[in-house]
Amino acid sequence: MNRDDLLLFKQWFAGYCASFYVNTSDEEDMRNLVLKEEHTAHVCANILKIAGEESLGAGDAMIAEAAALFHDIGRFPQYAKYKTFMDSLSINHGELGAKELAGTGILNSLPVHEQEIITTAVKFHNAFKIPDLVCRDAIIFLKLVRDADKLDIWRIFSEYYRKDSTKNMPSAVGLGFPDTPGYSRKVLDCFFNKQLISLAMLKTLNDFKLTKLS
Repeated sequence: MNRDDLLLFKQWFAGYCASFYVNTSDEEDMRNLVLKEEHTAHVCANILKIAGEESLGAGDAMIAEAAALFHDIGRFPQYAKYKTFMDSLSINHGELGAKELAGTGILNSLPVHEQEIITTAVKFHNAFKIPDLVCRDAIIFLKLVRDADKLDIWRIFSEYYRKDSTKNMPSAVGLGFPDTPGYSRKVLDCFFNKQLISLAMLKTLNDFKLTKLS
């Protein structure tokens, strides 16, 4: 990959996002879609910082940034069709993103190995656990994307949970969980046993908060 490829990808992604904006007149839908474009910009910045700390070469850093750029591409058609970012109520946005990349052919100018790395990072960035992958390079870039993604997710939710901030945040941030007192027993058990918490266990916004702490 070279800088011209990366510039093309950024221009294409901006146009991809814009294609969803022009198809909605609903203010709240627009806020939720813009949230994902802004999130993507933060994830790209995060991954470059991590790549620098890990002493990745310039070429690998560009591959990492491209993977970050496309990691949530599936969120746009997901929200356009289902009006939610909750995969369990709609579709797996990582898998959808990988299909979008393949369908658009935007990566076709890259060597096959680089295409596979980026597509794999997009497909599995939201997996509950990192899958067994034969390609070591794919695992490295997948981990980079997952870390860069989670760093910004913490930023988004820390803003969302501040007092009265939910009035100004896009509605889809809370995934529709009710803001009621208490926590679910299974969620608490996982938390205190230092286990990952599955989204399928969640009942309330408090449960959702514990997933971030876990």
